[in-house]
Amino acid sequence: MDRNQMMAKAPVKSLIFRLAIPTITAQLINALYNIVDRIYLGHIPGSGGMVLTGVGITFPIIMVITAFANLIGAGGAPLAAIQLGSKNKDKAEDILNQGFTCLILLSVVLTTIFLLIKKPLLFAFGASEVTYKYADEYISTYLFGTIFVQVCLGMNTFITAQGYSTFAMVTTIIGAVLNILLDPLFIFVFNLGARGAALATIISQFVSALWVMKFLLGKKTILKLNHRKFKITKTVMLPVLALGVSPFIMGATEAAINIVFNSTLQRTGGDAAVGTMTIITSIMSFCWMPLQGFGQGAQPVISFNFGARNKNRVSEAIKLIVIVCLIYSFTCSILLESFPAFFLSLFTNDKALITYAVPYTRIFFIGLGIFGAQMACQQIFMGLGEAKLSLILALLRKIILLIPLVFIFSSFWGVNGVFIAEPVSDITSALTAIILLTLNIRKIIERGPNT
Repeated sequence: MDRNQMMAKAPVKSLIFRLAIPTITAQLINALYNIVDRIYLGHIPGSGGMVLTGVGITFPIIMVITAFANLIGAGGAPLAAIQLGSKNKDKAEDILNQGFTCLILLSVVLTTIFLLIKKPLLFAFGASEVTYKYADEYISTYLFGTIFVQVCLGMNTFITAQGYSTFAMVTTIIGAVLNILLDPLFIFVFNLGARGAALATIISQFVSALWVMKFLLGKKTILKLNHRKFKITKTVMLPVLALGVSPFIMGATEAAINIVFNSTLQRTGGDAAVGTMTIITSIMSFCWMPLQGFGQGAQPVISFNFGARNKNRVSEAIKLIVIVCLIYSFTCSILLESFPAFFLSLFTNDKALITYAVPYTRIFFIGLGIFGAQMACQQIFMGLGEAKLSLILALLRKIILLIPLVFIFSSFWGVNGVFIAEPVSDITSALTAIILLTLNIRKIIERGPNT
């Protein structure tokens, strides 16, 4: 059975898990790039807490870089899969190649801009005179690997869209394993601290990017990179950008809320509060990345069968995604509410910081149990090519709800208010997502794709 037959005829449940398990693994491993850095840095004798806090301040910049990779990758890959399902291989290949060109151009622009304005940005993001040194060391090195991040993350989604999710998983395994091996060497043996962690990361991302390029230029790929198709056209890229704006906003708003969190916490609670949020957001990424991975693994099944107008298979896939995401997020919530100190201790050996962070961790994750619904619905709308509905959900959780709530709640309850804002936003956005899916899904499936 070839790839197209597999997408159209294999049992939906087994097909989704076959594609999603490698994608989930890939997302978790991808999270290790920054998570492992934080774990090692947090355990540097004497200064680990401040180094961890300083590196945490750079996350908005990293999130924006990742968001631009998702703008092209997450926007282009579902559309390419829909075109494959509709038997339009040439158009799918145009999306791949023009997306690659955009990623290269974005890399140059982002690296230049952030290098020029990094100092005022870091202080605006919550750096203090103590933590700025570590933030600057990390981000100044990391930015030179921007092109590798863009190619690796942005192009790897096109590999998954073709049904090669295991190969896409290997992309991130290679980088993460290399990062884990290089981190202690650069941080402790060469005594490079935060700069060493960033250097280990960009070397790892470089190797992963080479792996992606090898596949997309090789014999196995259905969609090939071809320099003759690198010219950017409006007819191809505008739909990609329209669909990609939702995951872009998800990433960009993660950066925005991180800035709001850190600057507000620095003002109301100082470095200890900022350090607590750094650890909590690290834990959160390990919670939501499997959700994103499962959705991305299921997207090719939804997109291909939506393009092929296999309505029953699309409906079956959607039900499975919602159920699995809710079960997973509820399980994560129970574990974090029950054992917060254990998860905090993975990132720091500072007993005082752990004790300080425990109650805030419990507050922050109260709404995680239903958060899976919001992630599931957004990924479903992405798979169906519904840019507007996906965008609504992306804007709702962070821009419309969370950022205003942080300012409002912190004015009444200080540090507590910052952490309370998260579960209120999570629960409200999840319930809204369920309502939007219920009201719109039947007519979208009946109407079919806009091709």
